[in-house]
Amino acid sequence: MSARVRAPELRGRAWLNTGGKAIRLADLRGKIVIADFWTFCCINCLHVLDELRPLEEKYADVLVVIGVHSPKFEHEKDPAALAAAVERYGVHHPVLDDPELDMWQQYAARAWPTLAVIDPEGYVVATMAGEGHAEGLARLVDDLIATGEAKGTLHRGDGPYVPPAEPQTTLRFPGKAVALPDGGLLVSDSARHRVVELAADGETVVRAIGNGSRGRADGPGGAATFSEPQGLSLLPPHVAEVAGYDLVVADTVNHLLRGVRLATGEVVTVAGTGRQWRSTVDDHAHDALSVDLSSPWDLAWYDGKIVIAMAGIHQLWWFDPIKRTAGMYAGTTVEALRDGPLAQAWLAQPSGLAVSTDGTRLWVADSETSAIRYVENGVLGTAVGQGLFDFGHVDGPAAQALLQHPLGVCALPDGSVLIADTYNGAVRRYDPTTDSVATVATGLAEPSDLVLTPDGTVLVVESAAHRITRLAPGSLSAAGASTVDGPRHRTERTPTELAAGEVVLDVVFTPAPGQKLDETYGPSTRLVVSASPPELLVEGAGTSTELSRRLVIDGSVTDGVLQVTAQAATCDADVEHAACHLTRQDWGVPVRVVDGGLARLPLILRGMDAG
Repeated sequence: MSARVRAPELRGRAWLNTGGKAIRLADLRGKIVIADFWTFCCINCLHVLDELRPLEEKYADVLVVIGVHSPKFEHEKDPAALAAAVERYGVHHPVLDDPELDMWQQYAARAWPTLAVIDPEGYVVATMAGEGHAEGLARLVDDLIATGEAKGTLHRGDGPYVPPAEPQTTLRFPGKAVALPDGGLLVSDSARHRVVELAADGETVVRAIGNGSRGRADGPGGAATFSEPQGLSLLPPHVAEVAGYDLVVADTVNHLLRGVRLATGEVVTVAGTGRQWRSTVDDHAHDALSVDLSSPWDLAWYDGKIVIAMAGIHQLWWFDPIKRTAGMYAGTTVEALRDGPLAQAWLAQPSGLAVSTDGTRLWVADSETSAIRYVENGVLGTAVGQGLFDFGHVDGPAAQALLQHPLGVCALPDGSVLIADTYNGAVRRYDPTTDSVATVATGLAEPSDLVLTPDGTVLVVESAAHRITRLAPGSLSAAGASTVDGPRHRTERTPTELAAGEVVLDVVFTPAPGQKLDETYGPSTRLVVSASPPELLVEGAGTSTELSRRLVIDGSVTDGVLQVTAQAATCDADVEHAACHLTRQDWGVPVRVVDGGLARLPLILRGMDAG
């Protein structure tokens, strides 16, 4: 990017967190603006929200973050769902609702998340995709402050954010739950950063573990802190006795596992460093407190260990609470749907786990592929789901059935599995004996988990309604289920027109000011390319250390999706104690093969305006 580009005007359906006021770029002149193109289903987008928080605090008088919500799923186009997500994830900056992705097109975004940096004069000076940009953004903001002050174009003062009213409910966006032997319930009260014990009625609060503020402190239940906890798993009694705690909590935004001794409420960190995963971990045993985790979203006791749905890097990991070790269990970090041996399979933001009552099968809600997967005999398979971009509400034979971003699963004694079909607001049931899907309940507000109690009752964590509800008696019978046919959806983004034959894929990456590519821990860059359908690529699939790749496109395949994963490692230049950083992004690029199409496909991982 050699010429200065004026930032396109911000337009959309509505604004949130502005007190009802629409914002124009002219209102932001004199400020440094980061436009964050995000969608609330996307774990990488949630990571970027966390990366931006300290920058918003540090540069509060000069920096304005504008969230531009660019939905992937149909449910995300619902303005009420967006408003709930803005509260759920603690978004404390203005958000533009852009349901038709007009701004996405205007700013040439190709991936969730994408960041565009606008200088105080209203010009786009940098574009970057993916996560891991916080340090580079801080350096860029410092440079823009210095330039703006020298030119007299920087204006300090308050930004346009107007906080909404504080809601009052017992729970706030509960995520997951687990039944206690006495009939009570433990619930992750995610937006209030705590774990709540409820009585058998599912409503009466017995106690809270965690003081309700965002943090990562260990200690007594009344003083300990979490950050948006999700999954919960009780340890078998003999394991709990040795480990010294009874409950494992997926402390999602802290990238930790926490142990809780239920008799006292004492909280202790049992896995993770608190740093987000930025490299690789093999399937060997590692000291659990030495490994970096990435948004652990759910937990299950399976095959003698805790299995972790590591949503942030599209893998399953394992944790042994007795040996205090952890490691990779399944997945390669490529975000897609591919079955096979655990180490070679692909997942996409796994977010729910449940174990069959006979202990042989681990069910997985693979949310971004709208799929239900399973682990059995060392292999990952798919029961329901068709891929990253196909979703809907369709019952019937599993091969044709469609879900929409499911977050939870619950195994039943008859071998079937209930599905919290989150973005359809439904509970669905997959029956392996008939290999079919039926709808059990509808009209729910973002159900995120299901719990089978000791007395056989099924409870639903109705997250966006801030409550626990019971499935109606008889709803699990054949007579109580229904068959829904439609709607069917496919994520539609403007395809990139490519020529058949040779195409050069270039991932553009410019290190942040004061940084350089770093090979301390191996090659500084990595590029993984695949295609759906695989036949789209005659040549060019696979992994390399170069960010440029020669592809050969099959002219007989009219359209498809190129799946590209790129990462770049950098460190501070010319300093004694250099900090290291990893930038990473997954792209799913829809392409159409046409005569006269592009012979070069550039994807910006981090690009700077040299003007």
